[in-house]
Amino acid sequence: MALIPDLAEFKKSLAALPVLTVEAGQTVLAAGSTTGQLYILRHGVVEIVRDGHRIATVSEPGVVFGELAIILDKPHTADVRAVERCEFHVAKASTLLTENVAALLYVSAILARRLDTTNEVLVGIKRDLEAENQPGMIAKALDKLEELLSPAGSNAAAFTYYPML
Repeated sequence: MALIPDLAEFKKSLAALPVLTVEAGQTVLAAGSTTGQLYILRHGVVEIVRDGHRIATVSEPGVVFGELAIILDKPHTADVRAVERCEFHVAKASTLLTENVAALLYVSAILARRLDTTNEVLVGIKRDLEAENQPGMIAKALDKLEELLSPAGSNAAAFTYYPML
């Protein structure tokens, strides 16, 4: 059974959303801001930066930005900046997530993947600490986490999207 009941209808609903074009170097979302919007990447490359550290570089269509702020009811936690010219579908989050069950399931799947990947790496770090491995192993585990969370890494779907777009 597919998680999203009517994939074609969901894709159609995305196509009906307004499109925002952002030029290279521009900030799409700023940490600390509150937009009430979800941004769904149509094409382009963005970087996600939190507290001055790049978390990931993302280029896959279907990536959603802004969902944590909406779900947790707090300001955005990271900067999302265009590395190259990008286009995003833009939706008022409260409308999309309450009126479109497929969109809600899509965002839930993204968050579940991120949580699962993070848990996997944290367990690895705990094992290294319990085995008294050198501190360098922790740095390697953190590097692996960054790789897993970045679509350029070995597990491209971990950070980004429910593979359907």
